[in-house]
Amino acid sequence: MPKSSNQKRRILYLAQLLLQQTDESHYLSRAQLAQLLAQQGLDGERKSLYDDLEQLRQSGLDVEFVRGKGYHVPNRIFQLAELKLLVDSVQASKFITYKKSMELIKKLESLTSVYQAQQLQRQVFVAGRIKTMNESVYYNIDRIYAAIGQNRQIGFRYFAYTVEKKRRFRHDGAQYQISPFALAWEDENYYMLGFDSQAGILKHYRVDKMSDISTLDLPRDGDESFQRLDMADYTRKVFSMFGGKEELVRLRFQNRLIGVVLDRFGKEVTVLPKEDETFEIYARVVLSPQFYGWIFALGDGVQILSPEAAVRGMAQQLRKARSLYPAFGEKAQEK
Repeated sequence: MPKSSNQKRRILYLAQLLLQQTDESHYLSRAQLAQLLAQQGLDGERKSLYDDLEQLRQSGLDVEFVRGKGYHVPNRIFQLAELKLLVDSVQASKFITYKKSMELIKKLESLTSVYQAQQLQRQVFVAGRIKTMNESVYYNIDRIYAAIGQNRQIGFRYFAYTVEKKRRFRHDGAQYQISPFALAWEDENYYMLGFDSQAGILKHYRVDKMSDISTLDLPRDGDESFQRLDMADYTRKVFSMFGGKEELVRLRFQNRLIGVVLDRFGKEVTVLPKEDETFEIYARVVLSPQFYGWIFALGDGVQILSPEAAVRGMAQQLRKARSLYPAFGEKAQEK
């Protein structure tokens, strides 16, 4: 092998050794580096080694020598705490399948030393978490972003699951034709927001329930509708991304729920304190069973005051839920 080629391979392998086997707490001495290089048939002579290490420093690799310990790379693009945060995010993402989660975490481990990678492995608890059953969701996201970048419409089929856990395609499997504009992560799921030219409105779709996505040779429609939309405001109004009629609702909360309200509607919401340890807000929301479910989960700590349509809708949801437990209600009245 020519000398220049051997030198290039040596410096690449040296960088790999330092990145994989050293970190802020682990070192390799000059003798250890020379021995590891020799195992690959590479020259580990002192002067050549020093020259290569200097080349790596000048190329931006943070190679540091500590007397009595040896060489190491104490800093790299991602710190261990940052990688742990990314591992947590991958684990918590319901839209990423178990298989893809493990693949991504393995790649994250390669960004640090073998010693710190062990700490990331101890942090992995993916197996028992609820994950999507659609393996292609990871690639669906990429295809949608590509279509947005190309200003093209997409075609896809949309499905739901049956009780047998099998796919049942909507519209008898007919292709949806939508102009994609944005992706939103809401309630642990990815949603695509797009313009339906036939209906003339913006709609959203669960990305993990989209199948056979293709980019169409048609420019997107609905840009004006999307430009008028505030995505942050949209996700605050729509609970769990379920559609319905938008209304300006007046809500009364007990003071102890102020944190819940700010988490849901943001710190910009106007809070009107009352004298009885309560406060009121006005918020634009889309009336849906999911909105009423959120209200119900807060128990007697919240009350819908107006409009009448929202109050009536809540009452209807309560009656439906109550009808499922008639026997319990009768026994409770007898007592």
